[in-house]
Amino acid sequence: MLSARDLTKEYQSGASRLAVLKHVSFDIPQGSFVSIVGPSGSGKTTLLGLLAGLDTPSGGSVTLDGTDLTRLTEDERALLRGEKVGFIFQTFQLIPTLTAIENVQVPLELRGDDGAAARATSLLERVGLADRMDHFPTQLSGGEQQRVAIARAFSNAPRILFADEPTGNLDGETGARIVELLEELNRESGSTIILVTHDITLAQHASRMIRLKDGVVVEDTARPVP
Repeated sequence: MLSARDLTKEYQSGASRLAVLKHVSFDIPQGSFVSIVGPSGSGKTTLLGLLAGLDTPSGGSVTLDGTDLTRLTEDERALLRGEKVGFIFQTFQLIPTLTAIENVQVPLELRGDDGAAARATSLLERVGLADRMDHFPTQLSGGEQQRVAIARAFSNAPRILFADEPTGNLDGETGARIVELLEELNRESGSTIILVTHDITLAQHASRMIRLKDGVVVEDTARPVP
């Protein structure tokens, strides 16, 4: 589903070049739940941006569902993301003037899905918000807002979903429930999930953990399947 080959990302820093990622390579099969961990400044967010086609590498390549992202234009990458990729962010990024169900419907309506209302309702029920659909984001707790964001991310049945520190603004117990929900949806939908987090405890919910340090993969381990 996702293949990184010799990924390198450098930035100009004064007269020198600063390497944020250095020759990173791995393969992620379809349906996997993988966590990417590491301390602040290790290159996690940079790596996510490259894997999702939000940025381009200085060297190497990313192949997503058979397509080499480095050969696409910016518009072509955006089109591919709209068709195959979902995102969940630390800051929820809900539209404040829309209700929970309207937030989930937006991606569906943008692509002309006639069943937008029914699918949005089903997804909100799935994440435990059947009684909160008509509430605005300010009327929801942080955990509830993140569940709306998860429902929205799954609305277009993405082949792959990137979650960037999705529990960063939540307390530990709520954060654990959010990751457990992602784990359940991964099993049920078959969508590949890439979880970027600094929290090792949460990362251990994933079936595989890739650890970064100073822009290099220092560990890549699979968790035994129960």
